[in-house]
Amino acid sequence: MSTPTTTDTTLLHTAYVLGLGDDALVYSHRLGEWLTRAPQIEEDMALGNVGLDLLGQARSLLTHAGELEGRGRDEDALAYLRDERSFRNVQLVEQPRGDFADEMARMLWFASYQLALYVRLVDSADEVLAGVAGKAVKEVAYHRDHAAQWVVRLGDGTPESHERMAAALQRVAPYVAELTSDDEASVWAAERGIGVLPSSVEDEVHEYVASVLAQATLEEPEPARWHARDGRRGIHSEALGYLLAEMQHIHRSHPGAAW
Repeated sequence: MSTPTTTDTTLLHTAYVLGLGDDALVYSHRLGEWLTRAPQIEEDMALGNVGLDLLGQARSLLTHAGELEGRGRDEDALAYLRDERSFRNVQLVEQPRGDFADEMARMLWFASYQLALYVRLVDSADEVLAGVAGKAVKEVAYHRDHAAQWVVRLGDGTPESHERMAAALQRVAPYVAELTSDDEASVWAAERGIGVLPSSVEDEVHEYVASVLAQATLEEPEPARWHARDGRRGIHSEALGYLLAEMQHIHRSHPGAAW
C-alpha cells in the first residue's frame, strides 16, 4: 500500500471530522421538528435541548473541518452550501420524523454509538477533536439516558405502547449496522490515533442497547435483510434532499447576508 500524500492526508482527516459533524448537524435538524409535536411540553423542551447540544457539536466540528480543508469555508458554508452528495452523515439521522417511539429508538442507538465513540476520542491526537469530545461526553450520556428511560417506559407500559415501541425498533433496525461500519476515513484516522474505528465500539453499543431492551421487556429485531450503507461516501436516502432543501433555503436565497 502506498504512503498517502499530503493531499490525501488532508482529505481523509477532513472527511473523518465532517462525518461526525454532519451526523450531529442533520440529527439536530430532525430533532428540531419535534418542537410543539412531542407528547408533552417537557418533552418539547428536552428534545429541543438535545438538538441544541448536537448543533453545538456540529458547529465546532464543521469549523474544524473547514480549517483542516484549507479552502476558506466556514461552518455556514459547509452546512448550507454543500449538496446532498457532499454530506457524510449516516442514513439513520436523516430519516423523516415518525412516531415518538421511532425517535426514542433512533436516539437510543445513535446516542449509545456517540457516547462510546466520544469517550475514546477524548484521547485523540487531534487536540481540537479531543476538546469537542470532552465536552460532548456529558451531553450524549444524557441523550442516551433520556432515550433509555423512554424505551423502558413505553416497552414495559401498556400493551399498545409495548407494541408501538417494538414496531419502532423494527423500523429503525435497517439503519443501525451503518453506525459501526468502517470507512476509509475512519480507518485512516484510527491508524494515526486521531479517530476511532466504528467497528471497535460495536459490541459495547449492542450490549448497552440489549440491556435497555431487556428492562423494557422487548427484544432486539433480527438483523435486517437490507441495511443502509455508504452514507460516509455521500450515498443517501431521498429524505436528506428534502431536509437540506428546508435547512438551506434561507441561506441560499440570500447569499452573503449577515445579521
